[in-house]
Parts: sequence; C-alpha cells; structure tokens
Amino acid sequence: MSNIIKLLDCTLRDGAYVTESYFGTPTIRGIIKKMQDAQVDIIECGWMKDTAHKEGTSFFHYPDDIKKYLPPKNKNVSFVAMIDWDRYDVENLSEYDGKTIDAIRIVFPYGRYKEGIRVGKKIREKGYQVLFQAANTLAYSDCELLELAESMNEFKPKSVSVVDTFGAMYFDDLGHIVEILDGNLDSNIELGFHAHNNQQLAFALCIYFIEKLADSKRNIIIDSTLSGMGRGAGNATTELVSNYLNRKCHGNYDMNAVMDAIDIYMEKFRKKFSWGYSIPYFIAGIHQCHVNNINYLLKNHRTSNRDMCNIIESLSQEDRRQYDYNLLESHYMENQNRIIDDSRAIEQLRKILENRKVLLLAPGKSLDIEEEKIKVFIRKNNPVVIAVNAFNPKYQYDFIFFTNVARYEYARVAYPVQFADTKKILLSNIKTEGDFDEKIINFNLVVKRGWKHFDNAVILCLRMMNKLKVSDIYLAGFDGFKTKYSESYSDANLPALNSDDNWDKLNEEIRDMYEDFVISVHDRMKITFLTNSVYELK
Repeated sequence: MSNIIKLLDCTLRDGAYVTESYFGTPTIRGIIKKMQDAQVDIIECGWMKDTAHKEGTSFFHYPDDIKKYLPPKNKNVSFVAMIDWDRYDVENLSEYDGKTIDAIRIVFPYGRYKEGIRVGKKIREKGYQVLFQAANTLAYSDCELLELAESMNEFKPKSVSVVDTFGAMYFDDLGHIVEILDGNLDSNIELGFHAHNNQQLAFALCIYFIEKLADSKRNIIIDSTLSGMGRGAGNATTELVSNYLNRKCHGNYDMNAVMDAIDIYMEKFRKKFSWGYSIPYFIAGIHQCHVNNINYLLKNHRTSNRDMCNIIESLSQEDRRQYDYNLLESHYMENQNRIIDDSRAIEQLRKILENRKVLLLAPGKSLDIEEEKIKVFIRKNNPVVIAVNAFNPKYQYDFIFFTNVARYEYARVAYPVQFADTKKILLSNIKTEGDFDEKIINFNLVVKRGWKHFDNAVILCLRMMNKLKVSDIYLAGFDGFKTKYSESYSDANLPALNSDDNWDKLNEEIRDMYEDFVISVHDRMKITFLTNSVYELK
C-alpha cells in the first residue's frame, strides 16, 4: 500500500434517517468520543440544516451547535458535517476557528456538480475544507465522469466520493468508475466511496475499492456506520471495515473502542428501529430506485415483493430515482386493478351460491381445535365450503378464495393434490386470465380503502359474498392474531404478509373493518361464528 486509507464514520449523519436525527445528547457525545478513541480518521457529526438545532439531535444550524458534543480534540482526527447542496444557507456558517468542525461534506445529485462547486466556493472562503459526495455516481456516463473530474480539478476539493446511492453497483461498475476518476482526478484529491447494502455487497465493494487503488498514490476514504446503521438497507459497517483495515492494510483502529460504541450506544437503536438488507431494499437496489418509493409501497399498501417489482419496473429510470408519490400511487393502482370483465364469473358464482349457506374457513388454529364441531355442521347443513387464502388438509372444499400471489403459490406447492382438486376464486391482482378451474374477480370490486391492512382476506371474501348476494354466512377459523405469527394459524408455515408484528393493533383494525362491513349489510346478510373470534361483535 503506497497510499493512505482513511476511515470515515457517518453513523450520526446517515443514522439520522433512522432516528429522525434524535440520538440523545449522551449518545452523540459518546459515539464521537468512542470513534475518536478508536482512532477513526474522520467523524461525521451530523447534518447542517436550515432549522434551529434541537438538543440531542444530529441536525445542526450553526457550527457552534456542535461544539458541546465534541471531546477534546485529537490532532489526528477530523470532524465534519454534511449539507445538501441546495438545502442549507451557507451564510449561517461562521468563520472557521478550529473549535468545532473542520470540513463540510457537500452532497449533490446526479449532474449537479457545478451547483455543488458554487456552494463549495462559499464554504471554502469561510476557511473550511470541502469534501464532495457525487450521489448516484452509477448514473454518470464516461463523458460525464470526465467532466466531473475536470471540474473538480479546477476547484481542488479535499476529496470526491463515489456514492452507490441505490446499492445497485457490482464490482465491474465500481471498477469502471474508479478507473476513470483515478485516471483523471488531480492526485492530491482524495477519492472516497460510500456504499449501500441493498445487495449484501457494501463491505465487499469497500474491499474491492481499496484493492483497486492499492497501487495508487492517491489517498482514499471509506465511509461506514456502526452496525451498518442507515436508511433502508443501511451501509458498510464500521466494525467490519476497521477490522479489515487492521488485518490487511496496516490500520491501527482500536476495536475495543468500536465494540464499546456498539454495546453502549447502538443496541438500543437495534431494538427500536430496523435497517439492513431485506428483499424490498434488494428490489430498490436492482432497479436503482429511491428507497422512499419502497417505503411508500410498504407503509401504504403492504405490497408483495412481486407486485413491488412490477410497480417499480413500470416507472421510467428517471422516475425511479426520485419519489413522486402521486405517480407511484397511480402505478400501484394500475398494477392492482388489472380490470377485467368478470360479469360471467359473477353470474356463474351467484347461481352456485343461490339460496345456499356458505361456510368460510379462515386459517386460524380453531379449525384444528373445533374440527369435530365444524364437520358436524357441514354434515347437517351441506353448505358451500370456501377456504380463505389457505388450505387445511383436514377439510374438503368447494372453492378456495385467494387474495395474493404468495398464498396462491404456497398452496399450489404445499398441497398440490388438494390444489388441483379444488376450484379457485382469484382476485385480478393475482391473474387476469384464469385456468379452467379458476374464476377471476376484479380486485377493486371487493376493496375498500381507509385502513392500513385493507386487504385482509376474510374481509375481502365477505365483501365478495355480498356482491354475489349471499345472505347466510358461517365463519370458522377467523380467530384473531396471537402474540406470535406462527401461533395464529393451523399451518405455522404460511407465508407472512408484511405484518409489522403489532398484533393487538392489527386485531383492532380488522375488527373495525369487520364492524364497518356488518353495518353496511345488516339488512341483507346474516353472519354466524362457529368458532371463537376476537372479531365477533357482542
């Protein structure tokens, strides 16, 4: 190694996305102190914002706001803060006095480096070092990378960092970018890398970046956070990168101090918040999609992974990199609607169900506990038996009603014989054209929005029964959720449907939806519970 490798910990800045900037004063002080004790080269203390600083947050208005959080300074450590190129008035920066931060990192979006440099000039005039973050570097063409390098050479910042904003890079992507920038940037400009872990590659890409520049005389900077803390899939982890540098690159980071920081300050956030690799953020990575789009679909629609892929793929590449929620909602609705002519299916089902009792068997454990009672009812009353989103192999069904692809595919594989022998009723968000034994009903025919979990399968099935003019419904297995997902179903392996594990709140919401439905059909439908349920109205 002929160059110097610097480690930059940005826990308090990137982690602010997770905590909404609130860490608490002891934690901010503690993390900065432990990172300095660990001999981390650059410590990012947080963001500079155009709002007054609130005690205990990592959003600062003036450099003096940071002073109270800093320990006596080690001369080998630099303190920095970040600004969005267009979201902070640099007139708020006092003249550099060496008592707070030493540098400002400016992040600018794809193609806006000239605007970023104009902001950088004003910051440099106040005496601070300037470091640049080229967000979504993967979007730059070769010509644009050359233009970026040329502009940076004219300004001569302390550093320029490659940013894998969407966690979409592979080794060849990063290698190509590094070759162009390393070959054309002034050798005194340090080259940095900021990874995101959407594809489980953040740490590996950091190693690749280091090895790619092993023979360069250029100093480099690696960004990381404690426990990988950061929005969505998170980042490369400080503990992994520092240990790698110690073992392979003659680093001298104190791993005890790093572990202390995690033990003392990070575990409480792990219990309260979530971040890190997940399938939704993997989808964001492979499609170079802004994480806010993923969060919107999860929060507002509990979108399945397959549907999420389809929705994101329907956006242009430019739209994926931004977040226009109105546009996203329209694409979601287009994906879910899949409007079909279901008049024939409805007519056929009405004839089958006309003047018949209908027994809906939901997947709750009471189907096992009350098996004999339910089967006695079936023998005496000869109802049309409909499974709701799941099979229980102890029963025979006339139909199974599916509301989502995950349960449809699970039933097809887990119970192939029963699946083949049972007629299906599917919503059009699963298929628009059914097989010979499948009847397709329009998704929007049975959906009523206004609740987070508006797509509860039993509620959707009840609404469909109303559309089919069924007047006598019996329910079993609609038990309610227990404290553990696996305890709620007779089949503990049923795929989870994006629940947030707040079972009491979920039960309250489903009960509210059920009550809303009952009120709407009180003069047209009688509903009888055969098994105990938390949703039964007394």
